[in-house]
Amino acid sequence: MVEVKKILFPVDFTENSKKVLPYVKHFARAFAAHITLIHVVRGPDEFSGFELGSAWWSSFEKEVMEGSRAAMEHFMTENLQDYKDIDYMILMGDIIEEINKFAVEKGVDLIIMGTHGRKGLEKAVFGSVAEGVVKHAACPVLTINPFKIKS
Repeated sequence: MVEVKKILFPVDFTENSKKVLPYVKHFARAFAAHITLIHVVRGPDEFSGFELGSAWWSSFEKEVMEGSRAAMEHFMTENLQDYKDIDYMILMGDIIEEINKFAVEKGVDLIIMGTHGRKGLEKAVFGSVAEGVVKHAACPVLTINPFKIKS
């Protein structure tokens, strides 16, 4: 028997996260599962080669983590007031590694995520997060193409 008690939903705060959210809620309700939203901020390794200095990084890190927490709380208030069995985590590092590591550490049963988030040069430089999560996840991953969702 398949038990899904913990669902992980990676969020990047784009419109595409909002489009995937009804599926997350549907599966969570169907399985009476807990939802954890996760947002991963790129860590200092992503900026190697830039001559920015350590003082810049510590200031940037603090601001981006605080901004991410505020964005997550706003996202939850705006979109998840109707679901109570929920929490969130903001992490820093390699996005794919952090999502998969968190899923293993917390015993996540299912990851639900969009196939598309940010676009343009950022996607070309950093590659597909969904593809990396699917390839390395220790649990099932349900991917949803937000551009194929009928409104």
